[in-house]
Amino acid sequence: MTIEDDIAFLERVPSFGLLGHDALRIIAIGAESRYVHAGEVLFSAGDPADAAYVIQEGSLRLKVASGASTAEVRVTRGALLGELALLTETTRPVTATALEPTTVLRVPRSLFLKMLEGFPEAARRLRDHIAARTNQATRDMIEVRTTLDPGPRR
Repeated sequence: MTIEDDIAFLERVPSFGLLGHDALRIIAIGAESRYVHAGEVLFSAGDPADAAYVIQEGSLRLKVASGASTAEVRVTRGALLGELALLTETTRPVTATALEPTTVLRVPRSLFLKMLEGFPEAARRLRDHIAARTNQATRDMIEVRTTLDPGPRR
């Protein structure tokens, strides 16, 4: 793939698409392409997260174990994994295993933060996007709480 192909691909990833073509050029140039064999673990729950991954081809199984239960989800082309790791130190909440031969773009936090420094308008759009998503998540949690416990609140 060329840099222009990578930029066009990244523009279709929701959180990246709002950054703009020039900002995505920096990410496309600095991101690392990685091939993951079927059955290979890309990262494990609890690992330090210093980068995000975007699936270019293939699919991954994301698995989280919580007490006695286990939840799994399959993610495919265009999925952004570890978005929070682009902005702050965190750990991986899930284990990601390739279900088939898979190619991912690894976007290091250091690269992403440098890009935001150089493109303040992209940083502002990202901030607004994160704020809107956080507000929606809060409304969703309140709705779930009300549904599960419709009793009076003090």
